[in-house]
Amino acid sequence: MLPALEDVLMVARSGSVAEAARRLHKTPSAISQQVRRVEERFGVALFERDGRGVRLSPAGEAALGAITRLFDQAEGVFELLSELAGEPSTTLRVAASDYLGKGLLVPVIRQMLEKRAPVRFAITTANSVDAARGVERGEVDLGLASASSAGGDLVKQPLFVQPFLWVGPRLKGTAPALRERLRHEPLLRLAPGSVGRRMLDAYLDRERIRPISTIDVSSVSLLVSYVSGGLGIGLAPALALTEVARSRLDVEVAEVDPLPVELMTRENFRRNPIVERFVERLAAEGRRAEQRTRALLGG
Repeated sequence: MLPALEDVLMVARSGSVAEAARRLHKTPSAISQQVRRVEERFGVALFERDGRGVRLSPAGEAALGAITRLFDQAEGVFELLSELAGEPSTTLRVAASDYLGKGLLVPVIRQMLEKRAPVRFAITTANSVDAARGVERGEVDLGLASASSAGGDLVKQPLFVQPFLWVGPRLKGTAPALRERLRHEPLLRLAPGSVGRRMLDAYLDRERIRPISTIDVSSVSLLVSYVSGGLGIGLAPALALTEVARSRLDVEVAEVDPLPVELMTRENFRRNPIVERFVERLAAEGRRAEQRTRALLGG
């Protein structure tokens, strides 16, 4: 049943039989047959139709954690066999938003590759909520996420605390505060469901601000790019602005609570020496990131 369970896991992760087939280099009919095999063997429906795709049934949701742990343990066996064969290697699957990837992951990955560490990286760009969800479902091993994300059952290691800032195009002469300009200039928003979007919506509701127009962007980096180009005001995490040319930007501390950035893993994730080295360097990079955000704020 193990090959069939692997197909079930891929359908659960992708939400689509066709996408699971593409990733596993199989036909959709072969994937569907394997899913039916498991369902008929145990007399339980694991999936329900959801538009053009599928979603886990209540029984499927209950089984997902156990199936994920099964393949986590299998991955540990493969790593052990590689070590016994004298060719140890670790694959680290990491999910992080674009700005956290640039600010935290890139320096650490560069260091480890320069040291020729026996590790392969598979990086997925995702907002904090999706990164935490990816760790929960076993799609990735580690996630970098803001503390208010999902993932209550995950192991979380704080990396640094960062404030959020209003950022907008710099105007000539004496300009009103950015929070006042929010009422008169286009508002840049991240995707619904992201931490930044939730914070922004809560602030607008609290202050009873209705923007004259909105521009939805897919990432923090794109938000900053719009502002640098002279259009829109947005709410951005401080780390995203530490290496941006300030000559074209106005920046103000936003009236929202700072959020810790955390490294998230599953409880049964195998932390071998390579993983421990990665986590240690990531923690050190987090401390440097906090120093850079403080310098941005002038303190």
